[in-house]
Formats: sequence, structure tokens, C-alpha cells
Amino acid sequence: MSGVSVLILTLNEEINIGACIDSCRWSDDLVVFDSCSSDRTREIALAKGVRVFERAFDNYAAQRNAALSTVAYAHPWVLMVDADERVPADLAAEIADSIRTVNDRVVMFRMRRKDFFLGKWLKRSSGYPTWFGRLVLLGRVHVQRECNEEYIADGEVAHLKAHLHHLPLNKGIDYWYERHNRYSSMEAALTLKMRSVPVSSFNLFVADAIERRRRLKQIANRMPMRPLLVFIYLYIVRMGILDGRAGFYFSRMRAAYEMMIDLKITELERRERGLPV
Repeated sequence: MSGVSVLILTLNEEINIGACIDSCRWSDDLVVFDSCSSDRTREIALAKGVRVFERAFDNYAAQRNAALSTVAYAHPWVLMVDADERVPADLAAEIADSIRTVNDRVVMFRMRRKDFFLGKWLKRSSGYPTWFGRLVLLGRVHVQRECNEEYIADGEVAHLKAHLHHLPLNKGIDYWYERHNRYSSMEAALTLKMRSVPVSSFNLFVADAIERRRRLKQIANRMPMRPLLVFIYLYIVRMGILDGRAGFYFSRMRAAYEMMIDLKITELERRERGLPV
């Protein structure tokens, strides 16, 4: 398909990169932007005939911005895909149609993901639907926030109906906890910084769903017993119980992630006051 390049960010993704590339073969311009992997990620990508660039990782926003600004792409539109994501045929077809008919005011398309665990779509316990700004017009979108990035568009934003497929546990349970251990450290520092902003400053009556979710998150991050509330929300309120065993496990894992964030916030606060952890 002409008109869209695909950008895949990687770090030690030899388990995922082959299948991810194969799911993006509808594009004639595939780029892997690697964070100096120590496994066979680069070798596999090169063997599949895609272009590979390297940059030492500092944070997620900086890595995406560097990939968008330093690589010469064949097309003005770039779809950003993570190695543990797959692009199904219906999404590829919708992207092709949308790019062909888009008006010149639109600079970004948002889409949703289907998260899979134990062979099951976590339709409820994953917090679905969450929108991500992944299809961007070069030079008109930048990324901010060191983790769980936010995509800022200099123009109008449209939405796609089809979904990315996400396999967050494809590299194993150990890796999921290892990755979320890193995420929780970043989130703790960011959350502590944001707590200096008064809650009264968070106007929730905004039309944009992503901005509204961001503001709700800032309020939720100040609530007591947040890990327990997250489990209750995902498993009971959002009916994650209907996702079966996968939903139960995933809701508990999400609660554990929130616990890591809370404990690290406490640690940072005590260190700032010179108290023992």
C-alpha cells in the first residue's frame, strides 16, 4: 500500500519482531528503530528486508520523537507500531481508505487496541476502549510524557474503527513485571510532580476523551487504596469477571502495577524529607 510508512520501535524483541513485520507487509516502507538491542532483533529485521536504525534509549517520548524526526520516510503518513502489536487486515484496509480520502486539516488518526492474554481478548479487564494516536502526519505531531506517552497534534484528529492487536504477555510474565517495574518508577516521578497542581485545576468538562481521561487519572492518582480500587474497577465495575481466568489474573496484575507506583511515590517522598525507607 502506498502512502503510509510503518515505524516499529524495538528493544530486545526477537520473540515479536518477525510476526510484527509480517503483519505490516501491506506497507512498502517498513522501518525498525532499535534501542541498541542485545539479542537478534536487528538481525531478524534485516533478514526480512526492512530498514533498521539505532538510538540509545532514554525515554519513550524522546525515542518516538527521534524516530519521527531523524529518519527519511517514503511517505508523509507514518503508522507507529510496537513490536508486541499486530496490524490485522481490516485495520490495514481502513488505513488505506482513510489516507486516500482524508482532508488536509487532519494530521493524526487515533485507534484502539485489543489486548490478548491466555488466548483471550480482554474486552473488559483491560479497561477497553483506550484510544492511541498512532497514525501521524510527519512534522505535525509530537510525543510527550516519558512513559505512557501522549500524542499532541498540530491540527485535527480523526478516529479509526478497526483495532490494533496487542500481545502484552507474549514475552512472558517475567518480562511483563520487569517492564512495569520500569514504568512504575517513571510514573511515580511524574505523579509526584503533578501533585503540585491543585485538583481544582483539573476541569473535567472537556470534549476530547483522551484529555478527559488524562485529567481523571490525575485525580485518581491522589485517591487512597488506589491499587484495590483499580482491581475492583477492572474486575467488578468493568465486568472483568466475564473475561474468565485471564481477566482475574490481568486485573490483579494491573493492581500490582498500581501498588508499585504507590510504594515508589512513598519512597520518593520519604527520601526528599530525609527519612528512612
